[in-house]
Amino acid sequence: MDLQAIRTAYTSGQPKLSGIGGQTGAQRAPQAETGLDAFGKTFEQAIQALNSQQLEADQWAARLAAGEDVDLHQVLIAMEQAEIGFRLALQVRSKLVEAYQEIMRMQV
Repeated sequence: MDLQAIRTAYTSGQPKLSGIGGQTGAQRAPQAETGLDAFGKTFEQAIQALNSQQLEADQWAARLAAGEDVDLHQVLIAMEQAEIGFRLALQVRSKLVEAYQEIMRMQV
């Protein structure tokens, strides 16, 4: 028997496989962002949040220094939040540098 005839007979009775949800490869949505892209976006958002905390604390301090009627507690809370956020960012940076150095010390 011819090999092509066997293949035709075998595949003619088989249903065509499709992806999840009945989609074929051409219909699938683009791949989700890679881990590196997701990390980069998360890191960028964290830096932007830290920057906004710093700017908010600066605005509160400037308003207090200008003699505006602001609550001293609110100013101190904003400044402490900015300082804690900055310390957290500094610790994350230190851990990233430490991890990078550890990877560089690895022997391949």
